Amino acid sequence: MTESTVRVRFAPSPTGALHIGGARTAYFNWLFAKQQGGTMVLRIDDTDSARSTQASYQQIIDSLNWLGITWNEGPVVGGSYGPYRQSERKAIYEQEINRLIAQGKVYPCFCSVEQLQEDRDTAQREGRPQKYVGRCKHLSDDERKVRLKNGEQRVYRLHAPEKENMVFQDVLHGEVVVSSQEIDDFIVWKADGTPTYHFASCVDDALMKISHIIRAEEHLSNTPRHIALFDALGYSLPIFAHIPMILAPDRSKLSKRHGATSVEEYRQAGILPDALINYFLLLGFAPQKENDIISRQEAIEVFDLQRVTKHAAMYDIKKLEWMNAQYFRQIPVDIVLHNILSSLVSRGWITDDPSPQQLAWLRTIVAFVKERARNEQELMTMMSYYFEGISTYDRKGVTKYFASKEVVQRLRFAIEILIKVTPFTSVTIEEAYRQLITELGIKGGDLIHPTRLAISGVTVGPGLFDIMALLGRGQCIQRIEHAISAIDNGILFVE
Repeated sequence: MTESTVRVRFAPSPTGALHIGGARTAYFNWLFAKQQGGTMVLRIDDTDSARSTQASYQQIIDSLNWLGITWNEGPVVGGSYGPYRQSERKAIYEQEINRLIAQGKVYPCFCSVEQLQEDRDTAQREGRPQKYVGRCKHLSDDERKVRLKNGEQRVYRLHAPEKENMVFQDVLHGEVVVSSQEIDDFIVWKADGTPTYHFASCVDDALMKISHIIRAEEHLSNTPRHIALFDALGYSLPIFAHIPMILAPDRSKLSKRHGATSVEEYRQAGILPDALINYFLLLGFAPQKENDIISRQEAIEVFDLQRVTKHAAMYDIKKLEWMNAQYFRQIPVDIVLHNILSSLVSRGWITDDPSPQQLAWLRTIVAFVKERARNEQELMTMMSYYFEGISTYDRKGVTKYFASKEVVQRLRFAIEILIKVTPFTSVTIEEAYRQLITELGIKGGDLIHPTRLAISGVTVGPGLFDIMALLGRGQCIQRIEHAISAIDNGILFVE
């Protein structure tokens, strides 16, 4: 296979949001195409008209664009093998099914739903595989003609291969052998005059000249049917690679109870596209690098389809959040500030036309807080005490730092020195605090920790003296006085 002939495809069904499993599959296809100098095709498998929606289609497009997974052919960009939505390819499928009918490779089946269910129930009772019994396969040509002429409802079934075993190669699983006894005369054309998923997919993969089908392992069981269809249609087989599933930490199927499952949910939660893409790479592939932070270009260089693991990939939200923090902290302060300005305005924290002085103040806050935040939402939460008074205090912090009998007096001493600090900068505040700590003969934390809790409500954050300088003398004194009053009156509200 030369580089110029490599063509891969990602073929989602627009019946819901793009799941992270599907997005990971898209990314592996994209990586392989980029690495091989090949073509990435996006095809929308929307033959299920009852469940497919335009909203889901658009969300898939938007999610792929947000992730930076581009395609060379497909919706929006076009290409030589379109249309790229199956709902627009019915004439192509009709031409192919008519060819199979003329060649006698498929036959009409008139069995009712009730009859088929009865056959399955009987097979189950008798311990036999629940396969189609072939009732309509043995109808005479004359009987078929009469029933077709009478307009009886029917589907079309493919004559199952008669060879003993079906053997195919999978890049990850090696040689796969399937007994032909496991493949019945399955339906390729539905009673409503539309193709089944299997038929449409195989026709499109062949006519779009797909060289490698890289898809989820759950489709491995479909492959024998697809091979039977490729053979019946007279098409050469593509190369198959079935990548591992993504499982929850308890090895169950990933679901909403384990957290976000769609790309859009991660986007709304503040996960960055580069972080999510980087994390996808680690789900089933070991880059063999000391650092897990790998750029897209590096991923293209190190990716090897044959080194993708066969065993299931384990979902780890903590690892993703850690990775997101690494990417988030690399974003320039000015870009982060630009991104959150509208949120600051909507919360009433700033005006919609902040002055240069206010922007400079905001920039400093973002610079301090960003190094501890994992995403924009967390950044906003961690910035809140710069704009809002303190109404609640960290529960553990109250127990640890406000319980001492001496804490109120120490905070009063702090107010006394803060009144006198000039100018009110982080350097001069720290000097005054260090001097007071020495005079009181206490540890630094005995004064610094209660002060932080009093002015921010939390026990962690940027340097205390930087926070105090940004808040200003008036706010610091007011908040410490509020904390003293709350302690004295026993009305501390904790969270």
